[in-house]
Amino acid sequence: MAEKRNIFLVGPMGAGKSTIGRHLADELHLEFFDSDQEIERRTGADIAWIFDLEGEDGFRKREENIINELTDKQGIVLATGGGSVVNKAVRNRLSARGIVVYLQTTIDKQVARTQRDKRRPLLQSDNPEQVLRDLADERNPMYEEVADYIIDTDDQSARAVANQIVSKIGIF
Repeated sequence: MAEKRNIFLVGPMGAGKSTIGRHLADELHLEFFDSDQEIERRTGADIAWIFDLEGEDGFRKREENIINELTDKQGIVLATGGGSVVNKAVRNRLSARGIVVYLQTTIDKQVARTQRDKRRPLLQSDNPEQVLRDLADERNPMYEEVADYIIDTDDQSARAVANQIVSKIGIF
């Protein structure tokens, strides 16, 4: 029997990784995980609280450990946190352990999709749009580096993006 493969979704906050990941997992009959939700479930605290208590470095260490553990599984779809790619070890694990899909989106779409979300610690500033621009400048090259496929999510439904991923990857 063929070994089940993994699909890892990377991209900025507001790209639709969690929503698209659920659709993709349903379509392919795979188990779905969201690294941020898994961190919250295991710690009993939300991401913002972890950031406040441990800082971004503490959160990123937790994130690296969770992603390392989850990517060891077979036959999963994993939605990673937007900043997970800043860690070279995480990028290497994602590349080595599955198919990486970069869900690309514009800053305007990110702003629209995240403007009411108070659970994103990096956006709790006076100018969230500038924060998103700065993050894009830093992270977009890392998303591109790790990606096997790049898919634009701006003008498509989550289900349409999931179907596009399935067709690009081919028979599973």
